[in-house]
Amino acid sequence: MQNIFDFIINKPMGWILEKLGMLTGGNFAASVFLFTLLINLILIPLSVKTQRSTAKQAKLRPKLDLLKQRYGDNKVKYNEEMSKLYQEEKISMTGGCLPMLIRMPFLFGVYYAVTRPLTYLMGMSADLINQAREAYGALNNIAADKLQTITELNIVHDASQLQSSVPQLAEIGDTLNFSFFGLDLTQSPHFTINIFGGFQAIWIIPILSFATAMLTSVVSMRMQKRTNPDAPNMAGMMLTMPLISLFIAFTVPGAVGFYWTCSNLVSGTIQTLLSYIYSPNKIIAMDQAKLALKRKEHEAERMNQLPKKLEAE
Repeated sequence: MQNIFDFIINKPMGWILEKLGMLTGGNFAASVFLFTLLINLILIPLSVKTQRSTAKQAKLRPKLDLLKQRYGDNKVKYNEEMSKLYQEEKISMTGGCLPMLIRMPFLFGVYYAVTRPLTYLMGMSADLINQAREAYGALNNIAADKLQTITELNIVHDASQLQSSVPQLAEIGDTLNFSFFGLDLTQSPHFTINIFGGFQAIWIIPILSFATAMLTSVVSMRMQKRTNPDAPNMAGMMLTMPLISLFIAFTVPGAVGFYWTCSNLVSGTIQTLLSYIYSPNKIIAMDQAKLALKRKEHEAERMNQLPKKLEAE
């Protein structure tokens, strides 16, 4: 399974991040931002489809109002009939979650690209990485049976001292720069109850990840409620995802949390713009205009055929 994931996600993403890094002078943070922007631009058609689904939900509001009047306070029966109505109209009640789920593999891809930069960003062979691992072990007096605990990030950190044993590591300085306004994005933030005494600057990354995820969730929930007040309450999921991002961002390298932050900002901005451009009211108005035009064309065609019918009679 890992080999399949490597072939489909990790290696292509590592290659793209490497090329974007060349455009940004090796600045990993800038390449991650460009990568996030690229992914979200590719997913715009899916976001537009989601907006159209939202418009369909808005068109159902009169029917939902009738169901509410018919079943009154019987919420169980109302929810059952509402689900049937959504199925009949071929509307997914959880369609808005699809773009979020599609982005998850990219998150894992960034994680592997960050934790294994020698493999996925620089394309070094396993033998060469093992050679670098042995050199790192000799430099830091690590026993042979503990060499596998040495990560690629450890090697990147001490690359300048290992160049005499592994000359290829000299390329790291020109290829990879994990600094973001003084923050080392290869560093993993570790939370401690002693917030003031144990505070680390890298904590800014998971905090930003949580804040941007929360902002995106709140904006998305408000837009959904404004469009369809009777839509299922997704408040629990809207709160859960930011908390999950906060927890994960405290357990992975800062670059992963940085990607999540960029993704929240870029996708949230694009979603807000699409909500304005493809607002449900505009889509409904366009559909009604198309329907009216078809009726007019049908009526004109019928009127044109009327003289022929009269002559035939």
